[in-house]
Amino acid sequence: MQVFTRARPCLRQANFNTIRTIRYASTTTTAPSPSPAPPAPALLLKMREDLKTAMRAKDTARLNVLRGVFAEITNAAKTSNPVNTDMQLLSLLRKRSSQSAQAAKEFEDAGRSDLKDKEEAAISILEAYSGSVETVGVQEIRNVVVSAIKVLQEQGKKLNQGEIMKSLLGPNGAFEGKNVEKAEVAKVVKEVLAT
Repeated sequence: MQVFTRARPCLRQANFNTIRTIRYASTTTTAPSPSPAPPAPALLLKMREDLKTAMRAKDTARLNVLRGVFAEITNAAKTSNPVNTDMQLLSLLRKRSSQSAQAAKEFEDAGRSDLKDKEEAAISILEAYSGSVETVGVQEIRNVVVSAIKVLQEQGKKLNQGEIMKSLLGPNGAFEGKNVEKAEVAKVVKEVLAT
């Protein structure tokens, strides 16, 4: 046990200059370490570097797009579904791209070509980032779905879309940790079940 001593002035009425030594015993208890945060997605790290580069180069179009994306990521971090993977980030980028395309169409209808050009520039920036994420191809998804259906049939489980999706995307599923779009998997599962 370590003992630390510290001098502290005693505040008595008679003598304010008297110093009393107080002994403190340190305890060696340690707080439980928090679980480590998941690593940041590679695309997010690239976007952070690009944000710094855009600030230095005073590239306002790229800067505005990246700041908007980071604002949405920060807002998502406060919810139950934070952005932790490249696929979640890709979904966010596609959503923003779709919103910009809709805004560009509305600006064109309103005769505001200047604002339409800004939205089209934002779309091209967002699509450049979206294209940098490699996802699992449709044919590979189809092959995995077919083999998963065969396994489920052998186990005697019901073949419904929810059960198949859970076996593919859930813990220890075939697509766990892979860059695969859930919507694409659902579409393929529906097609395979229909045949």
